[in-house]
Amino acid sequence: MKRHRRAKIVATLGPASSDADTIRRLFEAGVDVFRLNFSHGSHDDHRARRDIIRALEREADYPIAILQDLQGPKIRLGKVQDGKVALATGSTIRLVLDPGGSDAEHLPLPHPEIFQAIMPGHNLLIDDGKVRLVATGMTNDMIEARVVTGGVVSDRKGVNLPDTVLQLSPITQKDRDDLAFGLELGVDWVAFSFVQRPSDLIEAHQLVGGRAGVMAKIEKPSALSSIDDIITLADAVMVARGDLGVEIPTEDVPGAQKDLVRLCRLAAKPVIIATQMLESMIQTPTPTRAEASDVATAIYDGADAVMLSAESASGQYPVQAVETMDRIIRRTEQHHSYRAVIEALKPAIEPLPQHAVAAAAAEVADAIGAAAVVAFTQSGTTAYRIARQRSAVPILGLTPHEQTARRLALLWGTYSTRSDEVTDYTEMVDQAVAQALAADYVKPGETLVVVAGVPFGQAGSTNNLRVVTA
Repeated sequence: MKRHRRAKIVATLGPASSDADTIRRLFEAGVDVFRLNFSHGSHDDHRARRDIIRALEREADYPIAILQDLQGPKIRLGKVQDGKVALATGSTIRLVLDPGGSDAEHLPLPHPEIFQAIMPGHNLLIDDGKVRLVATGMTNDMIEARVVTGGVVSDRKGVNLPDTVLQLSPITQKDRDDLAFGLELGVDWVAFSFVQRPSDLIEAHQLVGGRAGVMAKIEKPSALSSIDDIITLADAVMVARGDLGVEIPTEDVPGAQKDLVRLCRLAAKPVIIATQMLESMIQTPTPTRAEASDVATAIYDGADAVMLSAESASGQYPVQAVETMDRIIRRTEQHHSYRAVIEALKPAIEPLPQHAVAAAAAEVADAIGAAAVVAFTQSGTTAYRIARQRSAVPILGLTPHEQTARRLALLWGTYSTRSDEVTDYTEMVDQAVAQALAADYVKPGETLVVVAGVPFGQAGSTNNLRVVTA
């Protein structure tokens, strides 16, 4: 199942893609990570999908990662009088805490944390920004707002507050229940929605307890203002362009995407670009040219992975969407300008042996035209450090831990597999060659660059580089 590309594909499972045959076809078409969206579906639905994925993994003898995506807090209006109300541009409206206080001039907003944090001049965006209000005054239970962009507002529409940092954990009770279930299932990554501040990730790590990788979804402007600390605390990042594009100006999203990919690469943290990548393929068998360019842009930026949402979860052409994304990635990575673009950003190397050895492995592999870099890794960190160099040479991650092998399915340019612990240099070389031959990453007589840590089996001790011939 050798993939002929470096960037990875994440696909969401849903009503259109929950049977064993479709999941198999998605995997064969190129999916590396399956996303379980806990905003939809029951626990039984997700358990059934997990069982199919793990059975497929055993049959294919190929690590497949499962990403659990938690819903996060959903801020919504209450029940609107008569089901809907038309708000005229320039008019004044009052949002009230009392859920029963709705009339033509009052909208119920049953979220006390908003009334505690909002300030004059803050925006309130209703229904994905279709209706825009600006707060002009407030009390403990009422917000007076001017309607900047009018429209019809109906029951339970979502509300975004791009300017307001809420004293609210992004991890709701539903998320906690879902997280406990997901960890029981053995998910490999957990994505936390609406991260606002570094402390949100500290809370996430406490709940996960090392049983899965912690992924921060970047959807809030407040997250961008603390992004360095958030990336440091996260194990991976998802650029969730849907909600982010509601809360910041649309024209700022491309720049934010590039900044986030660059920062994650410098920090050696995997980054996913998500939302509306092949949106038209929900209903049509081919994407628009603009969508193809959007996927290619993420690849040129150096993203570790690109993601399909409704395209694979509820669309009419889930397998075709994966096949299309696979073709776009491969063609982009084969383009004559790709290497020049991807190598333009050279991450600074921290003055520590483990960072220098990982960077040197990528440099040596490129210089001698090695068939692969073989990284012995306990936690995956060695592979992360090598991958951030974006070498033209593929990475083969060898680990004794099944969960590490699965998590590495998200990492750019890396194929991972379980291997026995090594105790000396002879075992290291023999196993590196055997595994690379078995995975079809090297042919007899070709060269491998092998990276490991001594003493063997000690996490974070990357300090040894060997060049060997298969």
